[in-house]
Amino acid sequence: MRVRPVRPLTVIDVLTPSALLAERWHPTAETVRRAALAALVMSVVIVVTGGAVRLTASGLGCSTWPRCTDESLTPTAEMGVHGVIEFTNRMLTYVLCAAVAWVTLAARCTEPWRRSVSKLGWLQFWLVMSNAVLGGITVLTGLNPYIVGAHLIAAMGLVWVAVLTWERAKEGDGEPELLVPRPVRQLADVLVVAMGLLVAAGTLVTGAGHHPGASSSDGKPVARIPVDYDRLAQLHTDFVFLALGLTIAVIFTLAAVKAPQAARRRAVELLVLLLAQGLIGFVQYFTDAPEVLVGLHMFGAALVWIAALRVPLSLRRRPVVAVPAQAPAKALQDA
Repeated sequence: MRVRPVRPLTVIDVLTPSALLAERWHPTAETVRRAALAALVMSVVIVVTGGAVRLTASGLGCSTWPRCTDESLTPTAEMGVHGVIEFTNRMLTYVLCAAVAWVTLAARCTEPWRRSVSKLGWLQFWLVMSNAVLGGITVLTGLNPYIVGAHLIAAMGLVWVAVLTWERAKEGDGEPELLVPRPVRQLADVLVVAMGLLVAAGTLVTGAGHHPGASSSDGKPVARIPVDYDRLAQLHTDFVFLALGLTIAVIFTLAAVKAPQAARRRAVELLVLLLAQGLIGFVQYFTDAPEVLVGLHMFGAALVWIAALRVPLSLRRRPVVAVPAQAPAKALQDA
């Protein structure tokens, strides 16, 4: 009789909590996709609620970090509604962490283990942690406009990874296969870069604009970016027209090369969102940036960013790779 060799269990196999959970919980592929979508939704929620903190002048509602005050972890009655708003935004970070943990563990415990999705989940976790620290620095520096802008860009970076995680959860783990000629994919990548510049320009406009987020404790206004607001708004508008031109070019190019219908649909969705976002932006500028429109514009920015990221991702596919059955824990015997 011949005994088939079996890989011995390692310390990691035995002691890692996720490995122990994987022995008892086997989520379906649909569960992994839902978890990835939940993490993406929460990343957008954090962007919007962070904007609400600024627009309600609650950026210094909690006077320090990580505690709300030097004496209290939570806001006190004397801090009023601003303390509640700022503290609520901080608490939503824990909900975001729970969503990220769900997708990370679901990817780990599914059969077969979705290692790529699990790694993206961990990347989301570390982005959340680093952005939480960056948020604390914004409070400790009295809402320095450059730090606040970096905080928003980091949040958009989290949205980027969340989108990639969601899309990967719907694919296999095979090597990517382009569905269009490579120059077309490169054009879509240029579109994403332009959208990133558009978002960055928007943070500069916010940093020089009408909503600093709070007033300093001594009554002095919070520092702003020392550049003319109208000039920054014009720069932002220039990037809007660049993004619109590139989006229209992508739409016609995808039609010319007979790209998959899903890819063409995503490009059209991006154009619609861009036009709506541009309309909100122009109304916002000429009405002296009312809080409701600014908040809606921030939400729209997150949606436009997501739509732009999904275009190049629709131009390739990853096939499902057949995974050989794992050897049982006990050695199998062959006669």
